[in-house]
Amino acid sequence: MKLFEKVLTQTDIEKRLAVPTASLPQLGFGNGHANHYVDLVVKDSTERVWSFRCSTRLTGNHPKPYLSSGWLEFVQTKGLAINDVLHLYKEEDEASGAQFRIKVQRNISLFGQPIWADL
Repeated sequence: MKLFEKVLTQTDIEKRLAVPTASLPQLGFGNGHANHYVDLVVKDSTERVWSFRCSTRLTGNHPKPYLSSGWLEFVQTKGLAINDVLHLYKEEDEASGAQFRIKVQRNISLFGQPIWADL
């Protein structure tokens, strides 16, 4: 199940990934959730498993979720850039323990034709 798709911004690649609020229930935040964060186990397109922390604000009316811990290592390892497109899916994998799958694509030109390449 696809949770969201996002075009990466400068903040996303330099600090933290802003996550759509509508995705919170599928990420493990529920009514009465005691913590302001959940730890996510995510598998990428090369089958590597990553751990990200998804946090919400402690104050204010809007939770403004974001990925922090582990996210910048992922950005650096994958060489992500502004305008790359991230896709996050919920797909349980009992073998690896991953709860989610992440895919990032970049629009490149091949023989003058634009194509989306997986990163």
